[in-house]
Amino acid sequence: MRRVLSNSMLGMVAALSFSVALCAQTAAPPTEQRNPAAKAESAPAPSRDLTGVWMMRNPPGSQRGFTNYTFTKDPPELTPWAVAKYAEAKASNGGEFTLKTTNDPVLTKCDPPGVPRVYFHPYPFEFVHTPKYTLMLYEYDHMVRRIYTDGRLIPKDPDPLWMGTSVGHWEGDATFVVDTVGFNDKTWLDRLGHPHSDQLHVTERFRRVDKDHLELDITMEDPKALAKPWTTTFYYQLRPNWELGEISCSGDYLDFSNFEK
Repeated sequence: MRRVLSNSMLGMVAALSFSVALCAQTAAPPTEQRNPAAKAESAPAPSRDLTGVWMMRNPPGSQRGFTNYTFTKDPPELTPWAVAKYAEAKASNGGEFTLKTTNDPVLTKCDPPGVPRVYFHPYPFEFVHTPKYTLMLYEYDHMVRRIYTDGRLIPKDPDPLWMGTSVGHWEGDATFVVDTVGFNDKTWLDRLGHPHSDQLHVTERFRRVDKDHLELDITMEDPKALAKPWTTTFYYQLRPNWELGEISCSGDYLDFSNFEK
């Protein structure tokens, strides 16, 4: 069964909010809405296996509207350097700036979102395990991450990349830990424009709590931009009948005439 997505996404991008799409794809059944504690039983998680397509789904009854555009309800503690950089951001998520006046690099240049901003796109991702690495395939713009699991260490002098260089390992049978370094400094951490430098280190802990549910703990550390680590938790649900579609930044829902040169 293939999940069908619309190619007309202008309204969604202009608002920079995916709450409507998220609710449409992940709405809770009536019983669960009446009783947040109600939850369908799920089989135990398979050992050291995240295979499948996952879509964000906040726990029933939770107040996490901020996950449309940032990581926590309260803003992160920034260094003076980052405060100055953040003041330059013209994010369109809050409505103050439009698609014509924003300087969001994803919207004005079609730049890759980077990690961890990629998780704000309202589209699923898929895990594919191989003997030497794990692939993360994101529906948005065909983004691919190769997470090395062959025992190598994090590089000490990595090349600056949009998605960084990732190394992963298992803690026990249910938690996949990913360390990523080697980012360029061209992306925003979130949709509000919080900046980072090339010293950013992102740690992701993918914890499969059962067969159908995944919790993602994210820790961002950047001595140049963040006065202290910025942490958050996102929640995902397995979609066994979904296949990744094709969402491209090549003009499907953006007007290239407005792009910066």
